[in-house]
Amino acid sequence: MTDLLTLCKELKSKKWVNLSHQIKEDSPRFPALPALEKKDIFTLADGFHVQQFSVVGQYGTHIDAPIHFVEGGRWLEELDLKDLLLPLVVIDKSQEVAENPDYILRKQDIVDFEAEHGAVPEGAFVAFRSDWSKRWPSQEQMRNLDEQDIQHTPGWGRDALEFLIHERGVKAVGHETFDTDAGVPAAASGLVNEYYLLEQDIYQVEVLANLDQLPATGALISIAFPNWEQATGSPVRALAILP
Repeated sequence: MTDLLTLCKELKSKKWVNLSHQIKEDSPRFPALPALEKKDIFTLADGFHVQQFSVVGQYGTHIDAPIHFVEGGRWLEELDLKDLLLPLVVIDKSQEVAENPDYILRKQDIVDFEAEHGAVPEGAFVAFRSDWSKRWPSQEQMRNLDEQDIQHTPGWGRDALEFLIHERGVKAVGHETFDTDAGVPAAASGLVNEYYLLEQDIYQVEVLANLDQLPATGALISIAFPNWEQATGSPVRALAILP
């Protein structure tokens, strides 16, 4: 049996990558949400430094629990702890997105990925790399609105989500944009793929960063957040441990 201390030493010998944006009062966000508020309650002049933070759950790099969209869905506290440390698969469509910001990741993209890298393992976290995170911290570039205020942003296709969830048994997915859905179809029909995803009782992490530093397969993702009571979402510290 592997000793946990030995395993810890082995993991610490690997390269670790921060997958979360640093969040501040002026961080990009969904425009209907308030900005982070931060203030000092006590300072070192009082003998100790204490800050107060006021922030919505869906802020910065954040996790969405099923209850975020789905009546009766699980709260964050109901997610299995073991589902917060998962094998990480990164599907890189950054070149396609650079050529077409409205790019939608489809099932065929996953089939092509598997032909090169092998099947997505059951219980994995699958991240859609678009390099959209390189637009951070510009609210304007992250939203990428046209003259009709429609976002031109990439997103997941329904067929891709159906394949990953029901044929590959993934535990979660993530992306670098604010939404699961691409901007143009979302403007026409709403966030139908985000609803579908959360309705399948899995979670997602949005607004990921630094996916360009990761291999396609072989890494782990670890996701941490405060132990809120009945939270629909929360900013997270997500990190990858490379092989």
